Amino acid sequence: MKNSIYLSIISLVFAACGSGGGDDPVTPPAVNTAPTVPVLTLPADNKLCLDNNVSFQWNASTDEQKDAIVYQIQIAKDNAFSQIVSTLDNSSLSTSALALEKNTAYYWRVKATDAKGLSSAYSSTFKFYTAGTAVVNHLPFSPELIAPVLNGNIGTSSANLSWNAFDVDTSDILTYDVYFGTANPPTAKVGDNITSKAFEVALQPTTQYYWRVVVKDNKGGESVGQVWKFKTN
Repeated sequence: MKNSIYLSIISLVFAACGSGGGDDPVTPPAVNTAPTVPVLTLPADNKLCLDNNVSFQWNASTDEQKDAIVYQIQIAKDNAFSQIVSTLDNSSLSTSALALEKNTAYYWRVKATDAKGLSSAYSSTFKFYTAGTAVVNHLPFSPELIAPVLNGNIGTSSANLSWNAFDVDTSDILTYDVYFGTANPPTAKVGDNITSKAFEVALQPTTQYYWRVVVKDNKGGESVGQVWKFKTN
């Protein structure tokens, strides 16, 4: 009889300990996500600005958690943003007019940051030229990389170097000098006054290569591009 009572008590204890299994699961905290990447609007890409007082505008980013968003605007004199002339933090979708140098090429981009400190990637880069007094010719913009991917790896015995280039003087004829090699910066000119925006080079395995492009117009203006690099497997 005593054994039966003990067994009943033990059964009740186990039943009581197991009763918590019916509780509602704890909802994990929501994961914060970055805002979407801003989309630039003004000044338009490849724009010749008639005034050196320039304001910047972009489309709003969205945030899945509805967090407040601030924007960081970077304006530079090169498309690698190593020569930044201004960095602004702004909660609106435009800036006040900035007084910039005349007859100068500028590059700009924007990223969005939410109230929790998480940032989007930078937007695409737009470029524009501020007009100068009695300027006859504007320099071409710095070339833009197309391929190979910056810091990429290539497993072939040759590569097609390709880029893009623009000039606000749309009637100008652009030509290109291509520098390529294992030195940084590259000093060997492998393409001289070419009209194509691509150049094929032979490669050796397990080698780091560097290359750059100089853009020239037919009025004596030229812009030296940044150094790009890739490796071979």
